[in-house]
Amino acid sequence: MQILISPAKTMNTVSSQSIPPGTLPLFTNEAKEIALHMAQYSVDELERILKISSKLAVQTYKRFQTFHSDESPSLQALLAYTGMVFKHIAPADFTQEDFLYAQVHLRIASPFYGWVCPLDMIKAYRLEYDVRLPELGNQTMSAYWHPQLTIPFIEDVRRSGGMLVNLASMDIQSSFDWERMDREVRMITPEFKMWKKGKLDTVTIYAKMARGEMVRFILKNRLEDPEELKGFSWENFAFQPELSDEKRYVFIC
Repeated sequence: MQILISPAKTMNTVSSQSIPPGTLPLFTNEAKEIALHMAQYSVDELERILKISSKLAVQTYKRFQTFHSDESPSLQALLAYTGMVFKHIAPADFTQEDFLYAQVHLRIASPFYGWVCPLDMIKAYRLEYDVRLPELGNQTMSAYWHPQLTIPFIEDVRRSGGMLVNLASMDIQSSFDWERMDREVRMITPEFKMWKKGKLDTVTIYAKMARGEMVRFILKNRLEDPEELKGFSWENFAFQPELSDEKRYVFIC
């Protein structure tokens, strides 16, 4: 079983946690090239391109300017990302065996690194999938990654048993040939919905929390059978067989 999740915008650069040695991201050279191109932009340009505050633009500028320096800090990806999904994966109590299991069964999509494994050493960055870089053909980062990611990712999923649990947000899908992936590996997409004003709706913040909790549930329990996913429960979210099918597992709170 392989798990795919989205990256977070907020990132750490240091951690005191004991964790297995870091590994090298598959697309390290591509990330270095992207960093070179991003380093050309001024603070004001980054603020506009990335649609971020001036404070974040200054931080991002400094990170890209020092990206290729040996003194620029890097950290294992599962500790580097700090968004809501990662807070609920809660790796602070992971054992060494948990990290090693996650290294095989968890992948984190990234507009900057393509995708990374939990122990891959990454540097803090800020980038969106809709950013266009003239040096890369003025195409979006999604279009840049699209021809590079799909085949290696399908092979990666097959090495883990041929089943993908898609816990990523929709914005990462255009960086893969999603239709081909759906044809060549079994894909299950859990959905987390809540009753709101008399109808079922996806509340983003709770969906992110639940995705993180499900990742933790899979990793901690070493799940391999998709049927076991149906046993997931958190904060009253429970599997609803009447709303689900073989590709969509719907959980309702």
